[in-house]
Amino acid sequence: MSTLDNIFRDLVIANRILAKEDVVDAYGHVSMRHPDNPNHFLIARSVAPELVGADDIVELDPRGQPVRDEKRTLYLERFIHAAIFEARPDVTAVVHAHAEDTLPFGIADATKLRPVIHSGSFIGSEVPVWDIADNFGDTNLLVTNIEQGRDLAKCLGGNNVAMMRGHGFAAAGRSLIEVVRMSVYLPRNARALIRAKQLGGRIRYLSQGEIDARNRGYSPYSTETWRAWEYWANKAGCGDMLRRPGE
Repeated sequence: MSTLDNIFRDLVIANRILAKEDVVDAYGHVSMRHPDNPNHFLIARSVAPELVGADDIVELDPRGQPVRDEKRTLYLERFIHAAIFEARPDVTAVVHAHAEDTLPFGIADATKLRPVIHSGSFIGSEVPVWDIADNFGDTNLLVTNIEQGRDLAKCLGGNNVAMMRGHGFAAAGRSLIEVVRMSVYLPRNARALIRAKQLGGRIRYLSQGEIDARNRGYSPYSTETWRAWEYWANKAGCGDMLRRPGE
């Protein structure tokens, strides 16, 4: 099986996992940088993530346009992915989603979304909030062109996640497994923080040292990480598609 076939398969698995874990529903998407042309990226056509198959994957250029003749409808917000890949050479995979538990943190100024549970450490110590109205006025809140995507990417900066006011989040990772794991635990961390705020008293966020300690032990194909990927894939009904790198 070729490298490109492997990536198509992994993108299908990623879409199914994100859907099963309620990170995405009919909307939301995940992409990967093209292995042979790092200026291009791979993403599904406009279809609900749970329904994505290998035949749905398309190759897009740095401006989010298809590199081959493509008659099928594409995701409107593919420019989120194009702009983040352009701005961040270290990023291999991107997720955009609207997970409900994360949404309050893009709206309310009183509490910032920060890691409070160990599995939330990968979101990083800072999650900036991007407001499309700051530079584009009244819009439908969707990222519909590359200029808006670049503005979001600028807000994301070197961070792993950016909230999008009244909309959702964008997450960027060094591998597909990393960005999926981050996106799964982001709403879980958000729920824990919301409930802790309801209990009252001082919130004990993860320290920078604790975040760094978690990152030092991270590997996209470690036993710990693969265990989650394997579990989620089987739960999503696509465990038969799994293949460790090199197999």
